[in-house]
Amino acid sequence: MKFTLNVLTLATLAALASTAKAEVTIDMIGGSEVSFEGLIQADSYWYSDDRTVLSSDAVDGVDTDFGMRRAEIILKGKGPGMWNWVLGYDARSDKFLDANVQYKFNGETSITVGQYKQPNSLEELSSTKNNDFISKAMTTNMQGMSRRMGAKIETQKANWGATASYFGNEITNNESPSLGSGDGYGLRGYYAPMNSEGSILHLGLSYIDMEARTALDQSWARLRVRPDADQSNQRLIDTGDLKDADRLKTTGLEGGFVSGPFKLQAEYMTTTVTRDLTSNFEGDSWYVYGVWNITGETWGYKGGVFTTGLGNDPAKGMWQVGVRYDTADLNDGNVNFTNPLAPVVTGVMGGEESNWTVGVNWYWRSNFKLSANYVMADSSRYNTTAKNFLDDNPDIFEMRAQFYW
Repeated sequence: MKFTLNVLTLATLAALASTAKAEVTIDMIGGSEVSFEGLIQADSYWYSDDRTVLSSDAVDGVDTDFGMRRAEIILKGKGPGMWNWVLGYDARSDKFLDANVQYKFNGETSITVGQYKQPNSLEELSSTKNNDFISKAMTTNMQGMSRRMGAKIETQKANWGATASYFGNEITNNESPSLGSGDGYGLRGYYAPMNSEGSILHLGLSYIDMEARTALDQSWARLRVRPDADQSNQRLIDTGDLKDADRLKTTGLEGGFVSGPFKLQAEYMTTTVTRDLTSNFEGDSWYVYGVWNITGETWGYKGGVFTTGLGNDPAKGMWQVGVRYDTADLNDGNVNFTNPLAPVVTGVMGGEESNWTVGVNWYWRSNFKLSANYVMADSSRYNTTAKNFLDDNPDIFEMRAQFYW
């Protein structure tokens, strides 16, 4: 099922014709206040390749990628009573987003049934339109769980909260090959010992346990990640298929600190792939970054994630600059070079990668955002043909234009 271009165009025109709001209210239908939101992101990438051609269309001989990243339409309903619902669809990826119903017992505890983001990763749970960098960190893209069908119970207090979820596949069955496709469960808890305007400290812990992918009576898992470039089809580090995988177990640690116009955020994740016939695999990754609101704004905090508000002067906009370091290690083995003509590889040598990203964001009013990032990637992976470790260190310049309502 796909939205036609005409439907997307009409939705965009409707939003443009409305006042600059975060969402557009439609009407009261069956006791439910119905509104819709939209998000359009157009990305441009310029690659300075090293060994790997990063362009998604490598045959054209041009080291660039241009295209739509997201084209989302989201319908929301508040009510009747304590019921809420949401139905989202991304025409770019041809898949459903959040699609669920929720019942709130009070202002703090709720049950949600349907498709929703699973309870792990501070960055993954944060709103996509307010990402601090164009691409999420390798940690989030490789080990963070996105949306799955299931049921969850959640409690959110002013300065702490907890979520328990049981899940299966996505509605559109487009699971990442990096993660299992079977049933699983997730747990997340967070605590904010400091939570006042302009002064926030966030601490979080999450755990995901899920079945490995299964097809034709075979099971496998695979961890890999792009070099902080969403449009590229290439991965510089990759475990390859981990045969006879049973389960994937990921533990995540979160931390975040806000002081006025400054924010620090960090996450660490470690994944264990249990295997039936061979040794288990373990891989980990982490990131840390800082962002400065040059124009003086600060962040809010709700539901265990940071929120981005409007600029102090929406007509001039809000300016941000940031720097991030993220690293991933998919080596869980070793190479014996006693005989350099025939090295002996034991375990899994998926590679290591560390990236620096510097970026700037400009939020104009409540509907428009421009971003620019420069990524310096540094990777190393054992190559069976060369019989040695090969470095691959590309530079990437990225830009994004975003419109949302």
